[in-house]
Amino acid sequence: MRRTTSPACAASSSPPHPSPATSRAVDFFGPHVFEFYGATETGLVTLITPEDLLRKPDSCGRALASVEIRLLDDDGNEVPDGQPGELWTRSPGVFTAYHNKPEATARNLRDGFFTVGDVAWRDQEGFIHICDRKVDMVISGGVNIYPAEIEAVLHAHPAIEDCAVIGVPDSEWGESLKAVVKLHHGATTGADELIEFVGARLAAYKRPRSVDFVDEFPRDSAGKLLKRLLRDRYWTEAGRQV
Repeated sequence: MRRTTSPACAASSSPPHPSPATSRAVDFFGPHVFEFYGATETGLVTLITPEDLLRKPDSCGRALASVEIRLLDDDGNEVPDGQPGELWTRSPGVFTAYHNKPEATARNLRDGFFTVGDVAWRDQEGFIHICDRKVDMVISGGVNIYPAEIEAVLHAHPAIEDCAVIGVPDSEWGESLKAVVKLHHGATTGADELIEFVGARLAAYKRPRSVDFVDEFPRDSAGKLLKRLLRDRYWTEAGRQV
């Protein structure tokens, strides 16, 4: 019997990748990469096909059949296309309640729509683009800044293996941006170079004001970066200095 193989595909679901990572995945696997967005509480919400991923590498796709998506501002109003809002979704796959956690249920589940606290925007073709977790948003000088956008730029720097951008206490701006960076083995770069690297690609207010270099990041058992622990460390240190 002659052995045959069928075309393979690769499916990805994770925190938003920087575009270079998506491009590398497509280069390696070819036009067989699918990405989706979802959560344990919601099931699958969106899907993007290989064809669309090639032209929209920053998107997680469009809503699946039977899935409704609302993008809401802080007052609960739907935002127009192109404007960031908190992503709420309703479908037959959305759960009914957290076990013995009525406060968490009431906070995240309303009228059958559930949110995990992600902020996203919808383009004119209906594709969803995740900005960041709402809890990770930095408010500096009254301006909302989404660190994932800055992290994507830093990931494109050849010396950087991994990075995280967080808000740290600032007496003038409330919060300022700090980039925490892990370099590739043997690579060298400096804080000023990285700040200018971001400044050449994004608006000036999105440039980190400081850069720290680390050997490792705090992660959970699944390898997910625990950005909360980074923030806690810097805010705790700031409290000791007051």
